[in-house]
Amino acid sequence: MNKIALITGATSGIGRATAMALGKEGYNLIITGRRMERLQELKEQLQIHCGRTETLSLCFDVRDRQAVENVLNAVPQEWQKIDVLVNNAGLAVGLNPIQEGLTDDWERMIDTNIKGLLYVTRVVAPWMVARKAGHIINICSVAGKEVYENGNVYCATKHAVDALSKAMRTDMLKYGIKVTNVCPGAVETEFSLVRFKDDAVRAAQTYSGMTPLTGEDVAEVIRFAVSLPEHVCINDLVITPVAQANASTIFRKI
Repeated sequence: MNKIALITGATSGIGRATAMALGKEGYNLIITGRRMERLQELKEQLQIHCGRTETLSLCFDVRDRQAVENVLNAVPQEWQKIDVLVNNAGLAVGLNPIQEGLTDDWERMIDTNIKGLLYVTRVVAPWMVARKAGHIINICSVAGKEVYENGNVYCATKHAVDALSKAMRTDMLKYGIKVTNVCPGAVETEFSLVRFKDDAVRAAQTYSGMTPLTGEDVAEVIRFAVSLPEHVCINDLVITPVAQANASTIFRKI
């Protein structure tokens, strides 16, 4: 029986790349996201490139607790034996100083980055505890380690992910469950396009004069973390481009 990985936010970026990476390792995959057409396209690509992989597509928004519970609890029992949970769904919206912040943006980030992660984990973690086995990967950010100008609420949500990763590791230690907190720096995905609300020019400027990480770079780190021996756990990992020293210090060749 192939191992099973559940990946949230699998329709783009790090989530999509992780699905491809784990699929090539022979995992059966539960891929989730809000866009059914992208889930279907990913499933087709997995069938082409990862012949041994079976895929279950689940379309829901992690912000909707009832949908998360209803959809995941309806998964066939054989698919509930999840070995790896990748809590990837997350986003940044806006880049305003706190006094000019939009509450709709704040709530969208809090509901996705914190509450969505909790809703999914609350369903899946008991399955892992019952089997006394499993590995939870939380996609955090360098913004979960530092605070930068105008990052306020986004940084706060990722600091929460950082804290939750430590708490999960502690709470589930006696059940042998691994928890890995992965904190990427600048990754060129749809991240900046979402942050700048589809302003492609501003989004492109985020990565100008540098070579950012790709979703595949982060996926390779995840693949490595879950491939380690049973007695080894990477608790916390920060990955940045060579051109980025920390959340706010980037060397650009202009």
